[in-house]
Amino acid sequence: MEYTTLGDTGMEVSRLCLGCMSFGSDDWRDWVLGEEAGIELVDRAIELGINFFDTANMYSKGESERILGKALEGRREEQVVATKCYFQMDEDDPNSGGLSRKAVEQELSNSLDRLGMDTIDLYQIHRWDYDTPIETTLRALDDAVRRGQVRYIGGSSMWAHQFADALHTSDRLGLDRFVTMQNHYNLVYREEEREMLPFCEREGIGVMPWSPMARGYLTRPAEDVDATARGEAEENLYEHPYREGGGREINERVQQLAEERGVKMAQIALSWVLHKDVVDAPIVGTTSVEHLEDAVEALEIDLSDSDIEYLEEPYEPVPVSGHD
Repeated sequence: MEYTTLGDTGMEVSRLCLGCMSFGSDDWRDWVLGEEAGIELVDRAIELGINFFDTANMYSKGESERILGKALEGRREEQVVATKCYFQMDEDDPNSGGLSRKAVEQELSNSLDRLGMDTIDLYQIHRWDYDTPIETTLRALDDAVRRGQVRYIGGSSMWAHQFADALHTSDRLGLDRFVTMQNHYNLVYREEEREMLPFCEREGIGVMPWSPMARGYLTRPAEDVDATARGEAEENLYEHPYREGGGREINERVQQLAEERGVKMAQIALSWVLHKDVVDAPIVGTTSVEHLEDAVEALEIDLSDSDIEYLEEPYEPVPVSGHD
């Protein structure tokens, strides 16, 4: 395993972050793993040197956090744990979502209980709340840091101007600022290269992209994606413009390069993300130990400048996706 400093935090994390969206209950999504399989994945991740885990309160309505907390019991201090809030947790409680002070404090307390932890290393806002002034949210998050419930705070998919506004607000008010950005970025979705990624590089923000393999679109030939359990059930896959803007040709080029190298398509797609200097730790979500091991092996793949140019060449601009 390779390690890197997460942005300007000074905190060392593995170059891969294990995403825990796949832990919980298949009542939430058909492809989600139960407790035993989730714990097995965490155990293997730690054996492989991964020390960075990302979840969210909304994953399986809290079950993902509970399973991760149980899996890390007795070895919490060696790991870096990240979770998120924003999406409504209880349809009968409008204050169980959003980023008001009440929502942030209430959901943070619930996440700590489920994780079985006193402190969360990285607490992120899952999306931008258009109904709550960012100053209100940042004050609530800053208070959480002061109380020792949170070590660092981060953002997730939003417009670059919103992220800039948040950082400026923190600086102006003397509040803890966002130190990470968890955004949507992969070979077939590169719109973040226009503003967000250059801005993060300038500000010393740690970058931890979600869907580095395009929700499975870059892990197998395009025509085979629909045949997977997730491909059949995952409506979100089709909400993203992966098949547009040269996406199908990029898929074919990933397949060709993987065959030439004798590796898997997923490993080429992940290696491409890892070759981007601005990226600290892509978030890898998986439902099998084998795929987790494949992801770790991708760290050893060296792509030449010509390989990267070949993979990127068909890309064309696509609609912004993932902010809502």
